[in-house]
Amino acid sequence: MASPSLLPVSGRPNELLSIRSNLSFGTSCEPDFEVETLNLEGQYKKRRTYLKKEPWCEDFRMVEALLPTMRSVDYYMEPCLMDLAAREVADPGYCSRVLDFTVGRFGYGRVKFLGKTDVRRLNLDQIVKFNRHEVVVYEDENAKPMVGQGLNKPAEVSLTLKLKLLDFNKGQINEVVERLRESMERQGAEFISYDPVIGEWKFLVCHFSRFGLSGDDEEDITMDDAAEVQDPAEMKGGEIVDMDEAAPAEVEANEPVLYHSLPAHLGLDPVRMNEMRTWMFPDDEEEVVEDLIGLRQKLPCNKENLGSPLQNSTQRMSHRASSPVMRKTPLALLEYKPASFDYSSPGTILLAQQHKGLASKMMKGVGFTLNLKYETPISGSHSHNIVDAGLFMGRSFRVGWGPNGVLVHCGAPVGSDDSQRFLSSVIHVEKVALDKVVRDENNKFRKELVDFAFDSPLNLHKAINHETKEFEMGSFKLKLQKVVSNRLMLSEICRSYIDIVERQLEVPGLSSSARLVLMHHVMIWELIKVLFSERENSGLSKSVGADNEEAMMQDLKESSLEVDQEALPLVRRAEFSCWLQESVCQRVQDEVSSLNESSYLEHIFLLLTGRQLEAAVEMSASRGDVRLACLLSQAGGLNHDDIARQLDLWRSNGLDFNFIEKERVRLYELLSGNIHGALHDLKIDWKRFLGLLMWYRMPPHTPLPIIFQTYHRLFVNGKAPYPLPIYIDEGPVDADVHFSEKHYDLSYYLMLLHANGEGEFSSLKTMLSAFSSTHDPLDYHMIWHQRAVLEAVGIFTSKDLQVLDMGLVSQLLCIGQCHWAIYVVLHMPQRDDYPYLHATVIREILFQYCETWSSDESQRQFIENLDVPLSWLHEAMAVYFSYHGDLSKALEHYLECANWQKAHSIFVTSVAHKLFLSADHSEIWRLAIAMEDHKSEIENWDLGAGIYISFYLIKSSLQDDTNTMSELVRKLG
Repeated sequence: MASPSLLPVSGRPNELLSIRSNLSFGTSCEPDFEVETLNLEGQYKKRRTYLKKEPWCEDFRMVEALLPTMRSVDYYMEPCLMDLAAREVADPGYCSRVLDFTVGRFGYGRVKFLGKTDVRRLNLDQIVKFNRHEVVVYEDENAKPMVGQGLNKPAEVSLTLKLKLLDFNKGQINEVVERLRESMERQGAEFISYDPVIGEWKFLVCHFSRFGLSGDDEEDITMDDAAEVQDPAEMKGGEIVDMDEAAPAEVEANEPVLYHSLPAHLGLDPVRMNEMRTWMFPDDEEEVVEDLIGLRQKLPCNKENLGSPLQNSTQRMSHRASSPVMRKTPLALLEYKPASFDYSSPGTILLAQQHKGLASKMMKGVGFTLNLKYETPISGSHSHNIVDAGLFMGRSFRVGWGPNGVLVHCGAPVGSDDSQRFLSSVIHVEKVALDKVVRDENNKFRKELVDFAFDSPLNLHKAINHETKEFEMGSFKLKLQKVVSNRLMLSEICRSYIDIVERQLEVPGLSSSARLVLMHHVMIWELIKVLFSERENSGLSKSVGADNEEAMMQDLKESSLEVDQEALPLVRRAEFSCWLQESVCQRVQDEVSSLNESSYLEHIFLLLTGRQLEAAVEMSASRGDVRLACLLSQAGGLNHDDIARQLDLWRSNGLDFNFIEKERVRLYELLSGNIHGALHDLKIDWKRFLGLLMWYRMPPHTPLPIIFQTYHRLFVNGKAPYPLPIYIDEGPVDADVHFSEKHYDLSYYLMLLHANGEGEFSSLKTMLSAFSSTHDPLDYHMIWHQRAVLEAVGIFTSKDLQVLDMGLVSQLLCIGQCHWAIYVVLHMPQRDDYPYLHATVIREILFQYCETWSSDESQRQFIENLDVPLSWLHEAMAVYFSYHGDLSKALEHYLECANWQKAHSIFVTSVAHKLFLSADHSEIWRLAIAMEDHKSEIENWDLGAGIYISFYLIKSSLQDDTNTMSELVRKLG
């Protein structure tokens, strides 16, 4: 007699459908046919079910034909198949109007079809598919019904999406929610909610195709893959069960069961992947052969068991899946030898602990190469932007950072102009020069440069007055610091920084570019003092003439008398004039030295561009040009209008200027204030142009803000030179510089900041970029101090300059100054959108550089004095000692940082038994007692340290009883 098809397994993976116990039809049945069922152990066997040839048997066949089918063990439906069958029998037609029908997959998500749904005869295995972070309904577009029919209807989808978030702070969650919302809008769905605690992402769809995260979305959102998907084959009725006790309902005899396989989760063929592993990793060949031999010994040697290689591989995989597997514990990488970081030689490979001491295989470091002289799809213009490793491997490899500035990358620098360039898939390990500022011209590390560039400036910064504010970082507290000062103290602070830089200039062996940048630092500190410092005044009026700024400055230096408030702008202008003269003096002397002695008028003009009036007057008088000497002695005063009128009078009267030397006319134009007329065929740098504007064109009482604004207006209109940074403006440096005309010199930014007054300065981030003062884009060691001092005296305030802070932190960490790096982090302003920024960065420093700061007692004491929570230090050291296998020290530090669960785990598994065997019972007692007060926080306390405490208490009690008995015997005896 033919047997009817087995009702599919529904709901839970091993839920049984017992016809006799779950469908009550009210009568008994005579033997007629047998039904194949699945027992709780997941094994196939047949039992005879006796049915009676009653009318309800035909009804049963009709109900069975109406039910949907689902054979995947990790999928479920609600209502389950039993409930559907029972309700269809009790209420015919129920399967055509199931309310809120739900289909799900354990560990992936579920989809609830809203309203009434017709589920009759649906093959759910083919229709609904859950993959990693996505759901697909009707993958075959040709089989998809019209919208509103079948399962192509509105539904609420819930997907499992767990993230790697150290702290579920508001900013991170909002960013993830916003990205999920944007993803849903692109796909035409409506975002509902996301719960980061349970990892549930809900959204609403109007109809179905494919919904979820794309590859780009997954790149943007960090997934916790380890905790994302719980193995569906390990679930049984909502509980975790052993896979040896379960098997799917439709597995054939020779088909492998690979629920724990990663390829299965990725949609790949596990058998094929195993064969590829055998071919590609010959080290595992012996293990595979042993498994194969053991399997063949168990199989009878007949023709039925001799199949194709694929079938043999399948059998081998089945055998290995069913036998207990001893997994190898991943071993930490112990060594990293970057060889010589000469920017050309690659480093060696990290060695695992199990291979330490063995001879390494020498591999030829040659990858795929492509000659660019032949046209290919990846040559031409694209070769300037994309290297072939990125094209061939896609997102699998891009750029990675290692410790202390190690950069791992593929190919050549983007935008390289080398005509002999070849694209290559070779991976390069190079050292980025984060510590270039402490190296001399021979690229040799100099300890004295570390002191002058980092230690001394930071010690000076630490000596300035600070205000401290305590913030709560979760369960801990951090004391953030801020430098406070005033403009009266600014002159002294700047002088102190200048002394440090001048001492650094005395170090022998500095490169020319380093000296240029250091001299620029001196001039910047001088300019800050000139533009922003203030003097105490006694309110006494003193006449200050404005016609001779040099004489004014000399009087101020020689006299201790103080000027009144009205004269302070003129004093500041005179100081700035002296600063400008000093800035351009060296360039003027260089250009004058290149002239011959016969062109004395040109010589005088160059001297005037640097405001060297005394030298110009002396040269003019020495050549017998007394009238010119008289004019020069009054240059920059109130007589330039007279000279301008005289020139206009000569032109109106038709004077032929060909009878006057060209260079003399140029001098007259300059003295009249016609700067552009005097420079019509000459080019000078921006500082000298600014000086000519201030000295010869504008009135001597013009305030500095007006002068700076006038220059900026001329520059915007293309009538003034570009304020180039110092490393571009004053000649080539011994380093490659790619200037994109997006940055001005830092001194020019300071002038604009002074002219801006109390208003908001829009160019603050650009001003404090490394490119505004040095050719090294990674050097923030001095500009950080300049920013801190300007903020301390109230010139500006900003909370979004973390790039500047982290740039200095990276430099400090590169040279092993972990304590100063943490000091800098504590000076970063608090931001409400990143409340745990300081805690995160400090903990990262403590963990990554534990060996550095823990081995230096001065650094450790410095960090403790900064009031960094001691538990953070102990936790970092605990992880460090655990990594290196010193579990006894790791246990001590876990106890100090109150990580009781981890301490208990190490105590039970690695420490207690060694102490017990060495009879060090007092140490066991000390460690166990230290944890006893927190046993409520420790899992399995009674099976761990609690046993030792109980043992020693019982032992002590027995010894007391023995001693008592001995004492009684002695007394009775």
